[in-house]
Amino acid sequence: MKIKNMLKYSGLAALVLTVAVGCASTPKEEAAAEPVMQESAASMEAQNAINEAKLAIEKATAAGVAWRDTDKLMEQAEAAMQAGDYAKATALANEARAQAEAALAQHEAEMAKMGASMGGADSYEVMRGDSLWRISGKSEVYGNPYQWPLIYKANRDKIKDADLIYPGQVFAIDRAASSADIDAAVNHAKTRGAWSLGVTEDSDTAYLAK
Repeated sequence: MKIKNMLKYSGLAALVLTVAVGCASTPKEEAAAEPVMQESAASMEAQNAINEAKLAIEKATAAGVAWRDTDKLMEQAEAAMQAGDYAKATALANEARAQAEAALAQHEAEMAKMGASMGGADSYEVMRGDSLWRISGKSEVYGNPYQWPLIYKANRDKIKDADLIYPGQVFAIDRAASSADIDAAVNHAKTRGAWSLGVTEDSDTAYLAK
């Protein structure tokens, strides 16, 4: 009887000890994992902030209105990222993005004001040596050559091939293009791909269809 009771109590003690050990180990594991999870989240937040800032800067640069200090902020943000200072990297990247967005917004406001003062849609007569790229880059048009697809789209009835225009043609200049329209035009100009004279490229057809 004594042996039986001893075995019984030993088994009970082992069970209690197992539960106690299991309960005691869980908080330790959670405590150890928590800093790792927090660091991972901070790293992802910083990287996202940097990516968003780069996109905003790319748009401002394409429009020719990026501020000089913005690139310096991005360099500092990336350096902080590499050093593991994620909070600093996030703050600097957000500041850089804000600068780029402000520069672009100011540019768009000036363009809209210019368009309004000119009575809305303007026109441009093609001269010898012109191309849509060159026309779009003129200060009196868009001041950004990457926006040439806007001219192409606004004059699709006059332009068969975006790479082939003729002196004397008169093109309408869309002064009411939205930010989304401008972004789409710049993106097409940068990703259009190979082209040849006298042929309407598939990428151009796809752009016009949007």
